[in-house]
Amino acid sequence: MKLDSNNHSVFSLNFHLVLVIKYRKKVLDDKVSDFLKSTFARIAENHNIHLTEWNHDRNHIHVLFRSHPNTNLSKFINAYKSASSRLVKQDFPGVKTKLYKESFWSQSFCLISPGGTSIDVIKEYIQKQGK
Repeated sequence: MKLDSNNHSVFSLNFHLVLVIKYRKKVLDDKVSDFLKSTFARIAENHNIHLTEWNHDRNHIHVLFRSHPNTNLSKFINAYKSASSRLVKQDFPGVKTKLYKESFWSQSFCLISPGGTSIDVIKEYIQKQGK
């Protein structure tokens, strides 16, 4: 197992995040997903978060990422959802027409710590999404 570190600690904090499109509208394709992924990576840099795995289905995304202990995950997720929603509607106008009242993400999210599950098992699960 690979451990991360900073000046005073060693840690391994992995999280599995699932974000769902509002009302499960089927608006995700490979192009939109790639755009959302690059937006995630860009915003994550400012929050000490590192993307490990990403995949999507037509109405949700799965993300596996590593984090530092001082990262406020809720703040990061809300920042990502807000920025990505605005940017995806701006860069993909066709998506905007398929949404209800222009809401992109569902208000809720699922964030899971893998616990005793192997990271490789979670990566494999995420890779199988959309198939």
